[in-house]
Amino acid sequence: MADLAIWICWGVVGLTWIAGAVYGSRRSRGQRQPSGSGGLWRLGSIVVAVLIYRLAFRDLHRLTDHSLWIELSGLVLLVTSTCFTIWARVSLGRMWSATPNMLRADHRLRTDGPYAITRHPIYTGLYGMLLGTVLLNGLGASLALLVVGAVVLAARIPVEERLMSKTFPEEYDRYRERVPRFVPRVHLPRRSH
Repeated sequence: MADLAIWICWGVVGLTWIAGAVYGSRRSRGQRQPSGSGGLWRLGSIVVAVLIYRLAFRDLHRLTDHSLWIELSGLVLLVTSTCFTIWARVSLGRMWSATPNMLRADHRLRTDGPYAITRHPIYTGLYGMLLGTVLLNGLGASLALLVVGAVVLAARIPVEERLMSKTFPEEYDRYRERVPRFVPRVHLPRRSH
């Protein structure tokens, strides 16, 4: 059942991305911001991922644990994160781009919906999906996916932050003060005295 849930969630997100890319490419054109590191960045990511897995995570299979509480937590996180990811992608609509250094010609800063919860809700959702997948797999060797995902996000998020700060300087500064970068804040109800 865990494999089925993983395939369904990642498949739905994949189909959402394909449909959004097709729809977006027919309706708007992008403006690439100067960067020059696209191909090199992708190649470097692949090399780092392979090295991390081969060198650091070859013995992680011993950590595999298919306890019900781990897998149930993973399933809840995977499904919740899948919904959050799709909500963020649909909310961004035609302004979405596959590269962190590209804006659409009519790009606007999104600060509502999932973008009021975290500044990078797609990344938050995808990383949550990754964590849910790892938990559903019983941890083990799939823990390497979390490290690779963190490395990819650590490279992409600052590029997007710089682009947004440059494009929307005052508005993005105010937005950054209000909304966390990656991990949503938990607001607990306060008791009155």
